[in-house]
Amino acid sequence: MEIDDFFQGSALNAVDAKGRLSVPAFVRSVIERRSDARAIVVGAHEIAPCLTAYGRGYARKLYEDMERRRLADEEKGAAAEEHYARARRAFGMTEDVPYDTSGRIILPPMMRRKGQIEELALFVGVGGTVEIWNPRLALKHGDKDLQEIAAWRLEEKGIAL
Repeated sequence: MEIDDFFQGSALNAVDAKGRLSVPAFVRSVIERRSDARAIVVGAHEIAPCLTAYGRGYARKLYEDMERRRLADEEKGAAAEEHYARARRAFGMTEDVPYDTSGRIILPPMMRRKGQIEELALFVGVGGTVEIWNPRLALKHGDKDLQEIAAWRLEEKGIAL
């Protein structure tokens, strides 16, 4: 799968008590250019304390990348456990979440817990996928650029750091 459209930009959106939030326009536009589905796949990030999200078609690319990695690891004599742990994280720890005509989703409780998402969700485009952060975690655990994005988006909304 060749990717022609990339997630670029950032946005901070409120999350209500039921987990409802708006998916930013910069995310929806990429999802809709990549496929006809009005849904976002949300899952656990491989290394960061946040969520990762993408359109349904991107799963094929993940699988192909994982297979290439498995074969390379197999040649090196690596244990299969690592491959299956990655596969569970990439495919088992995900939820397919449709959004309505106004771009709202209900973030599933397991995903909210996994990403430690509370009353705010910081969306950050990272090319092929988008990360969804608790902005306060991004301020503590992110690199300098992520910290700057989180600080800016919080200040922009008038939220104290």
